Amino acid sequence: MQGVVVLVIVMLGVWVINNTMNNLEHRGISTGFDFLSQEAGFGILQSLVEYDESHSYGRTFVVGILNTLLVSGLGIFFATVLGFFVGVARLSSNWLLARLASVFVETFRNIPLLLQILFWYFAVLAALPHPRQSYSMGDAVFLNLRGLFLPRPIIEQGLLPVMVSSLMAVGLALLFRHKNRQRRIETGKPFSGARLWMVALLLGIPALAWSLSGASLVFDTPALKGFNFRGGISIIPELGALLLALTIYTAAFIAEVVRAGIESVQKGQKEAAASLGLQPGKVLKLVVIPQAMKVIIPPLTNQYLNLAKNSSLATAIGYPDLVSVFAGTTLNQTGQAVEVIAMTMAVYLTISLSVSLLMNTYNQRVALIER
Repeated sequence: MQGVVVLVIVMLGVWVINNTMNNLEHRGISTGFDFLSQEAGFGILQSLVEYDESHSYGRTFVVGILNTLLVSGLGIFFATVLGFFVGVARLSSNWLLARLASVFVETFRNIPLLLQILFWYFAVLAALPHPRQSYSMGDAVFLNLRGLFLPRPIIEQGLLPVMVSSLMAVGLALLFRHKNRQRRIETGKPFSGARLWMVALLLGIPALAWSLSGASLVFDTPALKGFNFRGGISIIPELGALLLALTIYTAAFIAEVVRAGIESVQKGQKEAAASLGLQPGKVLKLVVIPQAMKVIIPPLTNQYLNLAKNSSLATAIGYPDLVSVFAGTTLNQTGQAVEVIAMTMAVYLTISLSVSLLMNTYNQRVALIER
């Protein structure tokens, strides 16, 4: 029976493919991926790689992927930090802090994400002043209707040795952290001054390479030229609104995941830790959170996947993510619906599977080992 089911599924897939190809042929629609090498002819508001109207549709695909990964990665980071803070605050003995955290969760998780994106974009960021009346900080940072403008660091020379030394410092710090963890598990005592040694590795090696290589650092400061700022790093308002909405919305769900994980730890564990003289912060860090992580990580993975997929709502405010740039403008100009949608689906599937793999690997590494 299992073989019959597989055969039926395969035959159904073949029929769908053949039927699609025949319909495309009857309507005179060409198939294939040759369109990826054609000139795009349209601009993109934000690009992490070099791009202009003369580049190909293949480059628009790359630009869309990078913009999607950018907002998804930043959203996951900020939502995790905010969600853990709010989740712990909900269980605080401080009545006001706990109530404020509850209001945050119940408010933002019950408002549709699309409405929150539109709120931040049209009601909050649209109310910022024009470039000539920008909010400024030290004539280096500017905030206005067009976005946030920051100084961009530029290393003029000696960049390669500094980058290599930074990677070496990170590798050595991770190795030292692993050895320190093994020693703590085996003997119950970490290395003396472990944190200071890690800070020394992370800062000392790159600083030494910087001084020896003679590298110099300058800043490209944004300046008002005409009707907008030029130079520096610009964060467009579409990215800001989308990032704010995704962060706050997902953090509300993560807070509940964290709260449930903490409450899953038996009360006796907390009381035993407190009886040893540990402060509440140490009890939370050393006893409660490590045991709660086995409950937190699986639903936390789901929230990460939801955030990555929810980033496709960016098209509502014009942020140039994969759906807006490739499955939107590129599809409309080329008419290659099957190929474009298939490539877009494949990208989101790859992102989701990669996040699941990383989180499952992390879950196995932090799992408590019972003796």
